[in-house]
Amino acid sequence: MALSGIQIFKMMPKKNCGECGVPTCLAFAMNLAGGKAELAQCPYVSDDAKEKLASASAPPIRTVQIGANAGAVKVGGETVLYRHEKTFNNPTGLGCLISTSETDDSVDAKLKAFKELRYERVGLTLKPELVAVKDEGAADRFKAIAKKADEAGAAVVLISDNLDALKSALSEIGKNKPLLYAATEGNLDSMSDLAKEFDCPLAVKAAKVGQVAKLAAKLIAKGHKDLVLSTDNLSLAEQLRDQVMIRRLALENLYRPLGFPTIVFPCAMADNPIDETIVAGTFISKYAGIQILSDLKGEVVFPLLLQRLNIYTDPQRPMTTEQGIYPVNNPDEKSPVLITSNFSLTYFIVSGEIEASRVPSWLLVLNTDGLSVLTAWAAGKFVGDVIGPFVKKCGIEDKSKLKKLVIPGAAAIISGDLEEELPDWEIAIGPREGAHIPAYLRQNFA
Repeated sequence: MALSGIQIFKMMPKKNCGECGVPTCLAFAMNLAGGKAELAQCPYVSDDAKEKLASASAPPIRTVQIGANAGAVKVGGETVLYRHEKTFNNPTGLGCLISTSETDDSVDAKLKAFKELRYERVGLTLKPELVAVKDEGAADRFKAIAKKADEAGAAVVLISDNLDALKSALSEIGKNKPLLYAATEGNLDSMSDLAKEFDCPLAVKAAKVGQVAKLAAKLIAKGHKDLVLSTDNLSLAEQLRDQVMIRRLALENLYRPLGFPTIVFPCAMADNPIDETIVAGTFISKYAGIQILSDLKGEVVFPLLLQRLNIYTDPQRPMTTEQGIYPVNNPDEKSPVLITSNFSLTYFIVSGEIEASRVPSWLLVLNTDGLSVLTAWAAGKFVGDVIGPFVKKCGIEDKSKLKKLVIPGAAAIISGDLEEELPDWEIAIGPREGAHIPAYLRQNFA
């Protein structure tokens, strides 16, 4: 039976050293109870506690890392069936398939797209992370493409039934821990030995979920910890059933042989980009850890990355920008000062519009716990007696001698309170909409 965080805490060393990645032993115990940490992260836990906590503290779905370089991607580590229950933790890894039968131009085009498809959104860089290299009977070319993908910064998936071809590719990129695909009933022992030799994560493939579980159990008994699960079903309905079954058994029944992330191949389940995108979108929601597409096209990848961002953003924690002073367009002491909340989307809209105006400006970002301007005003977090002390203490008075503060038009009601809080400042009411900021700044400050 799973232990509570308090029960686990009683067996912790109580050093509060922070070496596990969180500041206190109590926080670490709560993470263990929630399946967000592993006991091995604590260097001081006693052998007796390890024995008692081993099964209780293991996450229901293990976090598996593919790759060891800067492009490494973590998948799995999930603790809930539904995002609104808590949050999903490690976003679905997205990648493309490159086979040895493709021309050099095709290979180069896919790797170029992999490196160039980067989208900046609310302060995050959205991008694909993986390249799957498939051997179709050309071991030397398999090795060469795997090396190119590794050099491109991708987390690599090596797909081959040829043990020698896999070993040859691993001799080139094994240090970066690619995922080996896949151990089956027929090659279980040899794939197990190869994965152990190079200390790489290993995919397990079978036709049915039950068969995958049996193979995974055998590999666990052999000492493997980092597994990725795969079923052969190419029907959308059947693969969806498999994904839900694996997640439910892992989380609700704590069935260890299925407590690993999964890999799905939309590239093999659809014959056109639109259907492939629909398939991939389905399994971002439920519940693939890795998805491999046939190609990386902006019109396909971008909506999938956005969907992934929306689903894997913590619903209990708004995306925020750090409180502080942000210079835009190289401002000086004669530049105006604008203020907004620290809700990331608000910040990036406002800063983007200021930048588009080309008017040098200072932008103050006030910590409103991630609330937008109007919501923060309603909650008493974007009001005169909060903004006034912030302006005085943040250091902006040393940077701008103009002492003109522009507040959002939607919060015009706070202008009177601000005039009382900041008698040396002129309070100006800016536009209600971000799109009107450039014209406002050019008209008043250019």
